[in-house]
Amino acid sequence: MPLSLAAAALSFSGCTSPAVHDPARVGPFYTPRNFAGDPTLPADMRRVVLFPVYGGNVTNPESTSALDPVFVTELQKQNRFEIVVLSREECLHRYRVPEISSTAALPHDFVEALRRDFGADGVMFIDLTAFKSYRPLVLGVRAKLASITGDTRLVWTFDNMFAASDPAVANSARRHFISSDPRGVPADLTPATLQSPAKFASYVAATTFSTLPPVLCAAASCDFRESTLKSHAVLPISSTSATAFPVIELRG
Repeated sequence: MPLSLAAAALSFSGCTSPAVHDPARVGPFYTPRNFAGDPTLPADMRRVVLFPVYGGNVTNPESTSALDPVFVTELQKQNRFEIVVLSREECLHRYRVPEISSTAALPHDFVEALRRDFGADGVMFIDLTAFKSYRPLVLGVRAKLASITGDTRLVWTFDNMFAASDPAVANSARRHFISSDPRGVPADLTPATLQSPAKFASYVAATTFSTLPPVLCAAASCDFRESTLKSHAVLPISSTSATAFPVIELRG
């Protein structure tokens, strides 16, 4: 076969890798079951403070902190609200601990401070309930989103275990890799998702946040909200901004 034809054949085969009948394309796929939430997000939930991932005794601090940007990235993709990312340094500065569990007792002025300092309408916690960084990978996630305008209440809760040993989970993780890599490759690289804790966590975070209540608003309002969120999606907090909301810096 001429070299040009061989290259073309390789290129064509890459467009269908994995194969069209591969389980990563046809399933079965995993659907999380253990979650609950409002039918839609509250209309006034526009800015949410995201606390660092809580690892507790499930894994070491280094592994837990490495998951912070993974969950931030996948939450931002959902485009539900602005995200104020509370760093571990800022959490330690404010609360004397680098991470806080969704089940922890909170300071009496916790909600008031979030409203006052960050103009927040909600707060989200993410806990690890299981973590295994070697094959087969395992990641358990418990997450809670609370509205802090008016009466504080839970808007969404999630508690599921993802084990790569489950064929449906493995298929879903590989499918996530395919959908998140638009470049296309001449070989099946999706098994890497089942070997890399970071790639597997990306799938887990995306699946977790896909169960958040949707945004319900009028068309014009939705267009304005979407354009606003795209330009102000993540607000990092200065490590010294204990109480001053204006020092929050907006990064593009």
